[in-house]
Amino acid sequence: MPEGLSDDQAVSHAKDVLAKIYHFHPDMNPLSMKDGNVLVKYNHPAVNLVLDRVTSDNWKVIEARHLEALTTSEVLINPLGPKKFDAFGMKALFGRCFMFMDAQAPNVVRVVRRTV
Repeated sequence: MPEGLSDDQAVSHAKDVLAKIYHFHPDMNPLSMKDGNVLVKYNHPAVNLVLDRVTSDNWKVIEARHLEALTTSEVLINPLGPKKFDAFGMKALFGRCFMFMDAQAPNVVRVVRRTV
């Protein structure tokens, strides 16, 4: 978030960014991390982290239902082809689902500022 915002402004900014992601085309750019987690970036300044241990614990459901994570009429094209996902892609879709769920009723729990 931009520097210098009050806590109330930071909360408003966070909700605005989430709304922009939710109400526009849901572009995502997943990145594989060294620890097995996946960082999902969006076309607005926000990310979500998909924990490897959570996906491992839920893998059978993720694998069976990952195509339900696509939005209406959405076709994602990747190196495997349209609507074809490897484990990495399934993890990214799983993470994006949480962003969509959060965006429907956003609730900021706390504001954490970076330390220099």
